[in-house]
Amino acid sequence: MKIEDPNLEEFYKLCPIRSILDRLGDRWTVLVLIELNKGTRRFSALRREIADISPRMLSQTVRRLEEDGLISRKVFPTIPPRVEYSMTDLGYSFVRSLQGVVEWAAENFDSVMLARNSYVAPTVDSGHQ
Repeated sequence: MKIEDPNLEEFYKLCPIRSILDRLGDRWTVLVLIELNKGTRRFSALRREIADISPRMLSQTVRRLEEDGLISRKVFPTIPPRVEYSMTDLGYSFVRSLQGVVEWAAENFDSVMLARNSYVAPTVDSGHQ
């Protein structure tokens, strides 16, 4: 289904994909997938590369991505256990779709930052919006 599809409005009213879009649009999901797109990573490597994510949030994110089938988790029987995360074919297919958004963000970073810095929040006048 394409965004221009006239049936899309009705489709979104039913919202069968909202939970997927919410998950895929999450900032941590995108950062974890971009990092795993570079190759298999251990938990500690993901934490190092995504410096501002807490261990708890990273744990939740990789668990949800595994649940959705976007990444796989392999546990090695060592002491302590070694865990590695890798992209699945489904994960790679999403990252291919995401690549255009990432490129747009990189190309337009300066313009967006300028707009943010120039933005003046509207004030609420008495009775006017």
